[in-house]
Amino acid sequence: MPGSIDIEKLRTEIEGEALDGAFDKGRYATDASIYQITPRAVVIPKRWEDVEAVRSFAVEAGVPVLARGGGTSQSGQTVNEAIVVDFSKHLNRVLDCDLESRRVTVEPGLVLDELNRGLKKDRLWFPVDVSTASRATLGGMAANNSCGSRSRRYGKMRDNTLAIEAMLADGETRRFGAVERSVNDSLFAGMLALGAREATEIEARFPKVSRRVGGYNIDALTPEAAPNNMAHLLVGSEGTLAISRKLELQLSPTLDAKTLGVCHFPTFYAAMDAAQHIVKLDPVAVELMDHNMIRLGRDIPQFRPIVDEFVRGDPAALLLVEFAEPDSAENRRRLTALGDLMAELGFRWGDPGKAEGGVVEAEDPGFQARIWGVRAQGLNIMMSMRSEGKPVSFVEDCAVELEHLAEFTDRLTGVFRKHGTDGTWYAHASVGLLHVRPVLNLKQELGARQLRAIAEEAFAIVAEYKGSHSGEHGDGIVRSEFHERMFGSRIVRAFEEVKDRFDPAGLLNPGKITRAPKMDDRSLFRTPPGYAAEPRATAFDWSAWPGGLTGAAEMCNNNGACRKLAGGAMCPSYRATRNERDVTRGRANTLRLALTGQLGPGAFASDEMMETMKLCVSCKSCKRECPMSVDMAKMKIEVLAARAEAHGVPLRERLIAHLPRYAPWAARLRWLANARDQIPGLAALSERAVGFSAKRKLPSWRKPFREGAAGGDVLVFADTFNRYFEPDNLRAATRVLRAAGYAVGVASAGAGRPLCCGRSYLSAGLVDAAKAEMRRSVGVFAEALSAGKSIVGLEPSCILTFRDEAPMLLGRDWTEEMGRNIMTFEEFVARERRTGKFDANFNAIARRALVHGHCHQKAHAVVDPIREALSLVPNLAVEMIESSCCGMAGAFGYQAESQEVSRAMAELSLAPTVRAAPEDSLIVADGTSCRAQIADFGGREALHVARILEMSLDAEAAV
Repeated sequence: MPGSIDIEKLRTEIEGEALDGAFDKGRYATDASIYQITPRAVVIPKRWEDVEAVRSFAVEAGVPVLARGGGTSQSGQTVNEAIVVDFSKHLNRVLDCDLESRRVTVEPGLVLDELNRGLKKDRLWFPVDVSTASRATLGGMAANNSCGSRSRRYGKMRDNTLAIEAMLADGETRRFGAVERSVNDSLFAGMLALGAREATEIEARFPKVSRRVGGYNIDALTPEAAPNNMAHLLVGSEGTLAISRKLELQLSPTLDAKTLGVCHFPTFYAAMDAAQHIVKLDPVAVELMDHNMIRLGRDIPQFRPIVDEFVRGDPAALLLVEFAEPDSAENRRRLTALGDLMAELGFRWGDPGKAEGGVVEAEDPGFQARIWGVRAQGLNIMMSMRSEGKPVSFVEDCAVELEHLAEFTDRLTGVFRKHGTDGTWYAHASVGLLHVRPVLNLKQELGARQLRAIAEEAFAIVAEYKGSHSGEHGDGIVRSEFHERMFGSRIVRAFEEVKDRFDPAGLLNPGKITRAPKMDDRSLFRTPPGYAAEPRATAFDWSAWPGGLTGAAEMCNNNGACRKLAGGAMCPSYRATRNERDVTRGRANTLRLALTGQLGPGAFASDEMMETMKLCVSCKSCKRECPMSVDMAKMKIEVLAARAEAHGVPLRERLIAHLPRYAPWAARLRWLANARDQIPGLAALSERAVGFSAKRKLPSWRKPFREGAAGGDVLVFADTFNRYFEPDNLRAATRVLRAAGYAVGVASAGAGRPLCCGRSYLSAGLVDAAKAEMRRSVGVFAEALSAGKSIVGLEPSCILTFRDEAPMLLGRDWTEEMGRNIMTFEEFVARERRTGKFDANFNAIARRALVHGHCHQKAHAVVDPIREALSLVPNLAVEMIESSCCGMAGAFGYQAESQEVSRAMAELSLAPTVRAAPEDSLIVADGTSCRAQIADFGGREALHVARILEMSLDAEAAV
């Protein structure tokens, strides 16, 4: 491509960031499609003037411009050899909101969920409810003409867009909205003339299905469409005609009254055939889940209990049917009618648990939300297959009339099988749109040939049914070349005329919609010819993933669930910085590129890789909340191990790593060890010499916990942190356990050093030392477990190491099943309480307890036992704080270079919630780091559950 980029010149012309390093560009080279195209540079604008400056610079340099939001396109719209402009970090404000007229004006980088959260109190929402709502930006949705599950009632993005203010390729910014056909504007008049000229051809060739988003919306320009809204021409144009500055959107009242029926079918064909009958009940949504999605959902820890809650037996397919009329009684009536209809169609429950057909009713809002939560993650669930072959997005957007749906799906399945594969299915069945993905291995030439052959045959069938091959996800690279087949050559020439009138030099995202490359050009694939992992020894056993560590990194499909800004805990560093570098997706992409040699020699252990990883707090939220279970915490350890081998371990990291070794000696000299925060000037000296922030006090050494008598039925694992810094927690735990009737001892290796989980060594990449510590501990544990003893610990990060890292490090010496026998204090209390064994006299101490769950407790689904343990305290209302990582994360919050990000993580929700809590509320946190962070930024003392129960033992019984 002609032209070169003077990145320093560009930086002087904008207030935002201009990135041109290989690592940064690599993170923007992919979206959720099969393609990878390295951009020329990446710009993160701080203000609109930056976007204008980029356009001017790009014209002078002869380089295209690509506007990008969340980067979740499945068709390749948001990758190009261009200057990528990421609107999502800064240009994301609500500019105006008129509640009376239900209109809102927003910047293009605003995420849909963020808008709807702000509107909720006014009982309004923007109803284009895409499954990627937690990260989809409204500018991207407009560019894509996005749809949602409830489009049968609310329509597409086009139907809800009133006006767009946008900048043209020549730099002029103007408002696109409704115009009269007599408009005195050369651009608008020219477009209306084109619409009038092509009206007959548009009527003949444009598919009549509601889910047609392919090509340009020139049907909005015909006389029959008057009054003509010029914004509708920009909607769905994929950033090829103009760059949006402001979007004026139509809001709708929230759906407050809803019911949901989960229809079970014994065959996939039966579900597809039933859709045409179900829509006669006028539901808001009818959504498909096939048996693959059900099976894979049951394999993902976060979804398994929810799937089992609403799925009976092993059905071949489900249809989720939602009614949302204002009258609750009417919704109940329609739900009953749905059951009657299913019975008429021959689908009724027989013996309990069989899946021959029937309806599971969901009227409770929480139950409905859990079901929709699984459906919203349909794509990610489908992509969770651990195999070289993956469900590939290219024919997933086909839409046909409902009367043809069953026959079409049957024929499409035949095409897949003809080419030696099968597909995964989910769908917006109410509008005849199918998200079907054949399973292909695009690393092989055979996969690319299958891709082309299936596309040719599938789109021919779509054309036969007069359907649309682009029904929701747009054209991008993957479908643009097929427009002539669907629209005919005259309409395609009209599309080219539109593109040339708006953008004669091809500045804006060229190659999309018009003049597209071949969809099977392997040089554009994420896995081009020659793609292969470089040989690398790894710390962990990654054999469960085809391709090992590289295969585990490749599990990231770029759909961006880690970019959510609320709910759950993933990804805390991204929530604090909004940088693509600091999100799980960005890190996984960087690792994949490094592991396959695309970032040059030595990239895996490089300084740039450490920059990518340095804000990962190893919270493990991605392990649970990422539907692909991309375990970035372990991947970071692989990088740290490579760094340690290549460059050694810095002093600060060695001090942290070896803490368990020198702690017994430091505790004896605790007056000296604590001097750093008591003598003026020493904290600043430690920051300069070692890198611990002078703005944070380090943990204070205390008189250590003493092990006491040996033996006992319950052995307490006394971790380094509680033993030497918070011994009161261990004393409280042993006292509570004894009060409940247990003989308590301490898990010990005898006269030697105290046992250790090895986590501090892992944090520095010293894997061999970590394994040595683990082996010392599991040897003691195995002997105790074989003798029928229980092992209990207080620090979640230490205890859960034996379930997570240890099995992948120690092999057959220690399994995950063995690790589950090492319990957190709350797990043991909850287990014993359920069996009626935990017997002690607890008394009321407070009315309310706010609980912050440790990230590792959340990742391993052991938060509920906290509630169960605290329920022993009479009249105590327990409330979980909706929070991500506290931000301390071991030593992360003490590091000079990351302490500000640490504070930002705390301020996302945890610290404000704690500060706002009434003084008489208890603050509960099991993690040592969490308690320190709450004290520093929340201004309150947080207590371990063991301390709460001890307080309850000591309290006087109410008279």
